[in-house]
Amino acid sequence: MATTRTPWTRDDDRSPFWLLSVARDFVDRLAGSSPARLALITFACIVLVFTGLLSLPLATTSGQSTPLHDSLFTAVSAVCVTGLTVVSTATHWSAFGQVVILLAIQIGGLGVLTLASILAMAVSRRLGVRGKLIALEEMNIGRLGEVGALLRIVVTTSVTIELAIALILAPRFMMLGESVGQALWHAVFYAISAFNNAGFTPHSDGIVPYGEDLWILLPLMAGVFIGSLGFPVIMVLLFTRARFHAWTLHAKLTVEVSVILLVVGSIAWGAFEWSNPGTIGSMSTPDKILHAVFASVMTRSGGFNLVDMNHLDQTSILVTDALMFAGGGSASTAGGIKVTTIAVVVLAIVAEARGDADVRSHGRTIPPSVMRVAMAVIAISATMVMVATAVLLQISGQSLDRVLFEVISAFATCGLSNGLSAELPPVGKDVLSVLMFLGRMGPITVSTALALRQRRTLYHFPEERPILG
Repeated sequence: MATTRTPWTRDDDRSPFWLLSVARDFVDRLAGSSPARLALITFACIVLVFTGLLSLPLATTSGQSTPLHDSLFTAVSAVCVTGLTVVSTATHWSAFGQVVILLAIQIGGLGVLTLASILAMAVSRRLGVRGKLIALEEMNIGRLGEVGALLRIVVTTSVTIELAIALILAPRFMMLGESVGQALWHAVFYAISAFNNAGFTPHSDGIVPYGEDLWILLPLMAGVFIGSLGFPVIMVLLFTRARFHAWTLHAKLTVEVSVILLVVGSIAWGAFEWSNPGTIGSMSTPDKILHAVFASVMTRSGGFNLVDMNHLDQTSILVTDALMFAGGGSASTAGGIKVTTIAVVVLAIVAEARGDADVRSHGRTIPPSVMRVAMAVIAISATMVMVATAVLLQISGQSLDRVLFEVISAFATCGLSNGLSAELPPVGKDVLSVLMFLGRMGPITVSTALALRQRRTLYHFPEERPILG
């Protein structure tokens, strides 16, 4: 008698590994049809897993389950390495809960597309061509054969940098009176949170008590800045050292714009807050400079703060909004529209003003397709921020400046807060959760993931230029 076969029937059905084989085939098909969609699904599943873990009574100090909307918000904030909180990380969550949050930060910091690549590699026990294409999209790598090794370098580099920061911070915490166990835990927590640009802190009062402690502030700033550059840039720096001519165009633009934003942000923030008694007005000149530089680093995605955001000058809030929206480097732990997007748009404006036919930088021509993507990223991002702001204005009844600040911080996965997140009703928190998820995934990734297919045309219409301006 013939055996009836179904699409899921396999020759090795009796093998204990047949489910793994089915999963491998599913991932392979999904990766082939849309790597971005695979990343989106993977990331959403990870958020749900951590939401479940944080909803357990074991995760809280009180032993009671956390409301689902608060668990979801915290899970999204951690996995999306944002740092916005609706409950105190130090007092609400137990040791188990804090470990879960730290693990979520570490996984989220590796990057959603890189994580999808690792999933494909883990299921199939090897990284095939389609899995490599997923990593190519995230890390901007040119040779397929290098991806498997580079994925291992990503993980090794992350752990090495975080370990170095932790080893610097631990002695200082011990000197400040903490036990060895507490000091090591806090050092590891801050190291992972800093490098991944998460902004979570294990202290109830954050890092405000260390506002003049260079031993703590400098490693945090270094970790946030390095993490905001992105793995493609870090790899270039590791392999080429200080040979600027050997850097890729992506690395050059990322470092240049990051440094420019750091300097301009420090000067602007410091100038507007210099005499503000609610922030740094009463401090000495060296401390004012330190706070200005620290604020400039953190506003681009770090999320740590030394002053109350509600006491900032209105112009400083505007500067902070702009820096948060700009964000850090592509394929990095930072959020925002990315500094390379800003670089490409500025270069296009300069080329147009000069009348140049091509957009050039460092001896390279930037393709028109890249400029279209940059404009799309800015347009989609601005639309998301505008829509979320309008919704939260209706829900919260708060002022525009306060709502806009929180919305940009959520979308740019920055984590700076004026306290609005904790004050919102559950539906408002859900809006910010969705915004953090979309902000971390990236407008282009989300759009690609949701697209059913890519349109291909076999013809072109005649060209005609509309009147602009």
